[in-house]
Order: sequence, then C-alpha cells, then structure tokens
Amino acid sequence: MKKMIAMLLAALMLMSSAAALADGTLRVGMECNYPPYNWTQAEPNEFTVPIEGGGYADGYDVQIAKLIADGLGMELVIVKTEWDGLPVGVITGAFDAIIAGMSPTEARKQTIDFTDAYYYVDLVIVVRKDSPYANATSLADFSGAQITGQLGTLHYDVIDQIPGVVKLTAMESFPAMTIALRSQAIDGYIAEKPGAVADTTANPDLTYIQFEAGNGFEVSEADASIAIGLQKGSPLCADMNLILQTIDEDTRVQLMMDATDRQPLNN
Repeated sequence: MKKMIAMLLAALMLMSSAAALADGTLRVGMECNYPPYNWTQAEPNEFTVPIEGGGYADGYDVQIAKLIADGLGMELVIVKTEWDGLPVGVITGAFDAIIAGMSPTEARKQTIDFTDAYYYVDLVIVVRKDSPYANATSLADFSGAQITGQLGTLHYDVIDQIPGVVKLTAMESFPAMTIALRSQAIDGYIAEKPGAVADTTANPDLTYIQFEAGNGFEVSEADASIAIGLQKGSPLCADMNLILQTIDEDTRVQLMMDATDRQPLNN
C-alpha cells in the first residue's frame, strides 16, 4: 500500500510539472544570494531575469539557465528559494529545475535526478588577512582552527578532512559566515573559489587559501561537479543534457569570469 501511495504521489508531481511546462515557461529555483553563481538586484539589465515576486536575478547560474531555456524554446522564470528548500521545491513541482551551484551527491540522488555537470568546483578556505592561518599551504596548517561551512553542503562535510580542526555548527548563508569571520567568531569557512573571490573583493580584510594538488580537500568527481537538479524521471533531463553539450568549456569559463566581474559586490 505504501509503495502504491508513493507511486501515485510521484505521478501527480510529474503531472504538475508537465502542466507548468505546457504553458511554455521553465521555472528554475535558486537562492539568488550566492554570488557569483546567483544574486538579487533591484534594477534589470541585459543579463538579468525577473524573479517571481519581485526583483531581478543575475549570475553564472542565471546565464546557464537562460541558455537552457532558450534551447528548450521556453520563457525563463526564476523562483527565489532558500537553499535547504530547493530539493523539496523541485520534488513537489513548485519549480521545474534547480540551477543553483548544487552538486549531484549520492545523498541527493536518492530523491532527485541530475543532468550532466555544467561546472566543476575548486574548494578553498576563506580567512582573515591578519589571521595566523593566512599563510597556510595545507589542510594540516589549519589544525586547531575553528572552521564552518554552509548548512547542507559539501563545503561543510569536507571540514572533517582537516586534521585537528574545531568543526563549528554549520551556518545558513555566506553573508552570515563573512560577518562571523570578520568579527573573529570563526577562523575560516569553506567556499568555492568564485565565491571566495566575491567575498574577498567585497571585504579587503579577508583572503582565501587555495591548495596545490595533494595538499587540499579530496572530493569525488560527483561532489566536485555542479549540475541541474530535476524531479525523478523528469522528461527534461535528456534535452537539457543535449543543450549542455553545446556549451563548450571556454564559454563556461568566460561566463563565470564575467559573472565574477559583474557581481554587485564588485561594484
């Protein structure tokens, strides 16, 4: 009986998603608070997409979403959603896809499907410039440091790889971690390089530690990649993969560089 109910619920969710797609719109969920991947701004420009409910979204994820929507011949709608609500949103059909710097981890694959990767991450540690950790070159140099990461992310999970680390409670957002770091409540937080560039550009008293091969975090290919999240069995997956295949590596890198330069923290 439980299996039958689950199957019926899944069918209803797919029907809801199909109805949304039938009207020619592609609804994409993202935080709109994670530059340079995605952010919110008050005024539109050639790069932005309206956010449902008000405001405009821009960033690397937004540009990928625009290419996906164009390839599908659909109108793009951004649905601003807190990070931990993104999987639930796509499962329930609140939106059709997650394009939000999300890694296709094995845990997430239990509840949602993913496309091929559209970006690969490089994990770094953001610290204060006056910190004793500012000249670190390996994870071992962070022994005794109080480190955190965003709740529900790979960033928080990899902290366990730091020998002798003091792993603090995960935090909700990067702005919250930046404030905590600048006030010396923490010694550092884990980020992806583009995000670290954004944070340190906006806060000149901060810097980030990038590790050479063998001295940094070890992550699987799935954990290091970023992909589009979809409902289980979504008919969009195959078409989106075909569109992603048309976006060459140079274009992806340029889109990220442009988003990093354009983000509001830099202006």
